[in-house]
Amino acid sequence: MSFLRSAAASTRHHARSVTVDAPARLHLGFLDPNGSLGRRFASLGLVIEGFEARLAVSAAARNAVEIGAGLGTVPGQDENRERIARYLDLLQRETGLDTPLSLRLNAAPPPHSGFGSGTQLALAVGRAFCTWHGLEVPTRRLAAILGRGKRSGVGIAGFDRGGLLLDGGPGADGSAAPLLAHATFPAEWTVMLVLDERMDGLCGAAERVAMDALAPFPRALAADLSHQVLMRVLPAVIERDFEPFAAGVSHVQRLIGDYFAPAQGGSMYTSAAVGHMLEWLRGIEAAAIGQSSWGPTGFAILRSRAVAERVLAAARAAGALDPALRVVLTTANNRGARVGLGAPALQRA
Repeated sequence: MSFLRSAAASTRHHARSVTVDAPARLHLGFLDPNGSLGRRFASLGLVIEGFEARLAVSAAARNAVEIGAGLGTVPGQDENRERIARYLDLLQRETGLDTPLSLRLNAAPPPHSGFGSGTQLALAVGRAFCTWHGLEVPTRRLAAILGRGKRSGVGIAGFDRGGLLLDGGPGADGSAAPLLAHATFPAEWTVMLVLDERMDGLCGAAERVAMDALAPFPRALAADLSHQVLMRVLPAVIERDFEPFAAGVSHVQRLIGDYFAPAQGGSMYTSAAVGHMLEWLRGIEAAAIGQSSWGPTGFAILRSRAVAERVLAAARAAGALDPALRVVLTTANNRGARVGLGAPALQRA
């Protein structure tokens, strides 16, 4: 009997409705994509406010997936609908709990843009399903069942805890990466997101082909990245010391970005317009600068909202910001996902 089916066997109640807000994350870089010591990847990530996947679950006459009206103009909703239906089917088969459910997606980040939307969506469905049925299932287990976390584990750990996260790379058996470090991120440090909604980052088969075509990752480079994260980035966040944090993340991003550049047209940025804006910013203000995952979303983390607003105004005045780009100012999410419950309804055995 599977873990989920065993847990389901003891359930006696469900909620009338469940809502889950699954937070977005920025992927700030891998430490060792080549696995020179046996473990591959290891990721640094930051959970952010905004761009949540927001899902509502309730009883229905038959399984149904709806896309909220507010998402009508957001690309990728046919893909989201298919994924939600697939996750629901998988969970019902794993548990044997086949009560028909209605799942409504009310908010979602743009897919393939560097926000970890696939993991957000999977975990939102998984947590909503388990909460509705009264099942207590660890997030890592849900991720494994739903096929998430094969490279990075920061979206999984971030779902539970938020904040700044460092994982140790997935296990040799494919298990989700263990969480090595977690830190509450300073609330005043402001995240400037620069979005180019004219393009997508690499994903799926194209991502796998790109990864396979890259040269072996030098061990000395993995050592440098690990040194930066362990002795610069993490202590700076814990001590709320902005400048070494910014310098450390920017250094990590430059090294890892140069390594992945052959898969991105020769640049550390998927979007040339995003890259132009951020490299201009690098020259005028201390900031943690880079691209989340395969992009095209870029970021600059600045010491305060006032600084971020001043820099953004200066970028517009200088013509450094392409009018086609969208800029959003946000902060870290230090709590993880939010789960809301309707009144419980008892079921007789």
